[in-house]
Amino acid sequence: MSQREEQLKAFGNLLDIMDELREKCPWDKKQTMNSLRHLTIEETYELGDAILDNNQEEIKKELGDLLLHIVFYAKIGSETESFDMLDVIQGINEKLISRHPHVFGDVVAETEEEVAKNWEQLKLKEGKKSILEGVPKSLPALVKASRIQDKAASAGFDWDRSEQVFEKVQEEIQELHEEVLNKNHRKIEAEFGDVLFSLINYARFIDVDPESALERTNKKFIKRFQYLEEAAKKNGESLKDMTLTQMDVYWNESKKHFE
Repeated sequence: MSQREEQLKAFGNLLDIMDELREKCPWDKKQTMNSLRHLTIEETYELGDAILDNNQEEIKKELGDLLLHIVFYAKIGSETESFDMLDVIQGINEKLISRHPHVFGDVVAETEEEVAKNWEQLKLKEGKKSILEGVPKSLPALVKASRIQDKAASAGFDWDRSEQVFEKVQEEIQELHEEVLNKNHRKIEAEFGDVLFSLINYARFIDVDPESALERTNKKFIKRFQYLEEAAKKNGESLKDMTLTQMDVYWNESKKHFE
């Protein structure tokens, strides 16, 4: 049996297992698309964590969990005759072929940028009124800002050079500082948002994923802070009784362990 045949057989087994669970397991029988939604989001974030940690074993497990959710949704859809797994697969097959005319047709696209522009133009031909229509409303704000800027850039609405974007970041920071001095909270919030938006845009120009960058910093801070806590505890000290200068000694030590 070839590897492809083994893969198809394994996927068929998964569909059979889902049928059994839906028929016989009290928990699985009770689930709806709405009840699964928050679990799917959680699984997606767990996959994201595994990718950031470069933990291949966890990536494999989390991909399996997400695949289960896809099969689960398709099973529920089939019960109301709305759609089934075949519809899902055929739909994505058709989309991939239609959205890649440079692979499956005679359109020429030799760079990543050309592919992205073609992709967005094809979406508009399919009936979307705006390039930004495809950005999910429920995305976290930081991720949403990044996707908005990607899509706007694909339409040619973009800076020419990274230096221009960095100047914009500096300009927005200055405007924020001015509003902080003016103590106008509404304008402070607006300018703070502009600073974040411009920084996220700059990240695109220097080839940094802002969500991944911030999450790596979160993980680094957690490790360093926990080192600080443990080091203080070993020396019989309590953080609430320590000065910032005393804490800085342990904090600087932590940097040697977690960069």
